[in-house]
Amino acid sequence: MGTVWLATPIYASNSQPPLQVVPSVDLARYAGKWYEIARLPNRFQRDCAADTTATYILRSDGKITVINECSKADGRRKAAKGTAHVADPKGPNTKLKVTFFWPFSGNYWIIDLDPEYSWAVVGEPGRDFLWILSREPRLDEALYQRILERVKQQGYKVERLMKTAQHPS
Repeated sequence: MGTVWLATPIYASNSQPPLQVVPSVDLARYAGKWYEIARLPNRFQRDCAADTTATYILRSDGKITVINECSKADGRRKAAKGTAHVADPKGPNTKLKVTFFWPFSGNYWIIDLDPEYSWAVVGEPGRDFLWILSREPRLDEALYQRILERVKQQGYKVERLMKTAQHPS
């Protein structure tokens, strides 16, 4: 899910209203390959220089296999495999937990989603992590700016976002 490489902060800021998620997601439609368009800097991806993708595979047990990949500065590929599941079966299925190193898990909340599932925004309640994802390696700049405005309304500091270079083969 998104390119969550691991964990989230232990505490969340109380100075902002709760982070809003989309009401629901069709996980079968959400599955597949996503390209990272931009992200907030994080320690899990510090050696990711370009070509970051996340692939989600819906399993028969309802969980999701997560495969995150990126290119390092020297061109070598880095991969991390994890598992995601809906955090609370009684709550929205857009609040997920992802685990790469048991027993640690991180929040993966789908906070914005194109009706056609062509782009998505993933965050977490502390607003320390954010990923803008697209089904294509590039996103139209005008659309990207509209997404940034929506992300700002959720309380994120978009000036910290790093755009991800994509060099599709």
